[in-house]
Amino acid sequence: MPDLPEELDEILAAVAGGALSPSAAAGRLRSGEVRYLDEFAVLDLGRRARKGVPEVVYAKGKTSEQVARICETLLALSERVVVSAPSPEVVAELRRALSPTPMRNAGRSVVLGAGEPARSGGRAGAISAGTSDLPVLEEAVAVAREMGVDVKSFHDVGVAGIHRLNRPLEELRGFDPDCLIVAAGMEGALPSVVASLVAVPVVGLPTSTGYGLGGDGTAAILGMLQTCSPGLSVVNVDNGVGAGATAALIANRAALGRTTETRGNGVEPGPG
Repeated sequence: MPDLPEELDEILAAVAGGALSPSAAAGRLRSGEVRYLDEFAVLDLGRRARKGVPEVVYAKGKTSEQVARICETLLALSERVVVSAPSPEVVAELRRALSPTPMRNAGRSVVLGAGEPARSGGRAGAISAGTSDLPVLEEAVAVAREMGVDVKSFHDVGVAGIHRLNRPLEELRGFDPDCLIVAAGMEGALPSVVASLVAVPVVGLPTSTGYGLGGDGTAAILGMLQTCSPGLSVVNVDNGVGAGATAALIANRAALGRTTETRGNGVEPGPG
């Protein structure tokens, strides 16, 4: 593993020596610490602290060696890293270069590293219209879980058999999610249907699943964008990372509000 960035060493030394307060150090980290890797990458190491979203490595278009070096650097500073859309060659290089770092599949992504993130208290539901939509939805779930959100998932409940949606909606009422992610290809109708039935924000996730004209996700995204169901927002085709991050930001903000209300109402005992 590479050494910690020089800037981070300086910040930690200043805190240890009393020259910098912990709050001031956190502010400096949130302001945008970066790490340069030769001439091919500039890593935003302060993103998680600044806005709650980790830097996800998008593998497509990068060489296997570049992806491995980026992941190695990120793992020196965090326990896990999400790699989006890696090819089999990239996965093989990650296993070789980063062994024995654990790796698990998450739909069209892989998650490198051990352990689980601390729970934030946020809750999200995840629904796929068809089994073919699962790889993209599972990527969204992986990102949301990496941001501390509890996720309850249901699969293959699309509009071709709309009665299949009854049980997931009943279970979700008990789970009480702060937000839903709904993935659909083909004509992309399911997010509109779900948004018409629930009282929480819905993130529509169009997928490139379908036949012929429009089967590349064009029909799905246009159908979602033309929805008449209020409360539905839409990310781009196959953008599981964006859907997961958006849903997690909503859920974590809601969880923060619940914590504040609980403390303000005196439900939790005070110190001592």
